[in-house]
Amino acid sequence: MAKHAVEANFDGLVGPTHNYAGLSWGNVASKSNVNAVSNPKEAALQGLAKMKALADRGYMQGVLPPHERPHVPTLRSLGFEGSDEQILQAAAKQSPAILAAVSSASTMWTANAATVSPSADTADRRVHFTPANLSAKFHRSIEHKVTGRALKAIFRDEQYFAHHSALPSVSHFGDEGAANHTRLCSHYGEPGVELFVYGQQAFNQQAPAPVKYPARQTLEASQAVARLHGLAERNLVFAQQNPAAIDAGVFHNDVIAVGNGNCLFYHEQAFLDEARVLADIRERLTGTELEAIKVSGQQVPLEDAVASYLFNSQLLNSPDGMLLVVPGECREIASVSQYLDQLVSSDGPITSVEVMDVKQSMRNGGGPACLRLRVVLNDEERHAINQGVVLTDELYQRLTSWVEAHYRDRLVQDDLADPKLLNEVRQALDELTGILHLGPIYDFQR
Repeated sequence: MAKHAVEANFDGLVGPTHNYAGLSWGNVASKSNVNAVSNPKEAALQGLAKMKALADRGYMQGVLPPHERPHVPTLRSLGFEGSDEQILQAAAKQSPAILAAVSSASTMWTANAATVSPSADTADRRVHFTPANLSAKFHRSIEHKVTGRALKAIFRDEQYFAHHSALPSVSHFGDEGAANHTRLCSHYGEPGVELFVYGQQAFNQQAPAPVKYPARQTLEASQAVARLHGLAERNLVFAQQNPAAIDAGVFHNDVIAVGNGNCLFYHEQAFLDEARVLADIRERLTGTELEAIKVSGQQVPLEDAVASYLFNSQLLNSPDGMLLVVPGECREIASVSQYLDQLVSSDGPITSVEVMDVKQSMRNGGGPACLRLRVVLNDEERHAINQGVVLTDELYQRLTSWVEAHYRDRLVQDDLADPKLLNEVRQALDELTGILHLGPIYDFQR
């Protein structure tokens, strides 16, 4: 008998060094806002407001901490020497690009933090976590160690949770986490279909691949994660993302498709072989019929889908259907806004749309879905996690006050070399681990 389960959203807190360095080749929004002035305080408060709005609606909402940035241990490993202040100054002088990379607040996009398989799908009936190696981008490839520590600090009980190391950090096993993974099911507590989407086959140079922008996820990485998680073949679908979409700026599958329950909401250019993907899902999905909502290029041109992040939205169960949580930009682009009006008026599974302001994140190329990691938990597992990260009214107030006390409201690239900023970040994070009951997860604490 299936156990009752909920899908919890664990959102990444935007870090104190949130800035616009344009580090992500293939991410159109990131490149278009390079060197703009950022507002870390506003970004963090926007993220918290989204979490609070969903928690108030009754969704289980958790918090994932930002990472220590600038990351001085990485600079030391690259040959910069001396005190922390000397290292920052040397990096700013000799390689400002490296300093920008180790100062990125990209961990806020926790859809990339890990791939998660619920206990209903795994052979040992535990929830499995594999931190993403994010090997395609240097600034993200340094995240997985601390991400793993944070996940272990939250999901501690080995009776219920299994943690794996990140895959080898090479291009053949490039892994971008849940941004290229979704799960379809009749009920959260029952076995579902885990859909892994990849950009290319690393060991097959003759297979289709994008030309302009790199494919960050490989088939081989997706297969490895599925093996680590003990997933049966009957629970798996591997689908290739359309290379033309990647070359149009769709760097992750969650920029062009999102799934929840028995609903897959996607653009017609999402998959290389759409018919086969849908057939495979339908063959494996039990207890329900797949509700496939395809958006045509005539309804929403691909460039509008990318600019608005229509599909980088959260698709959530609600009492009267499904709720689509979209970024504000979806109402600023005519084709997308018109489509959303038609969507909710049609007789389909998505019955309501709610707009969230995450503009600071959007300017770096991340919408509401980028900011959250989905974790399906049954009642026993839910009670076994570290309750200090579960968002309540009290925790929301504490975190809001924490942001107000520690975050700057203006940050430019030159500020990254300021040792005062590093000290501010460490003081803030040291306090945060106490608030969230995480223990010493950061290098400076160990």
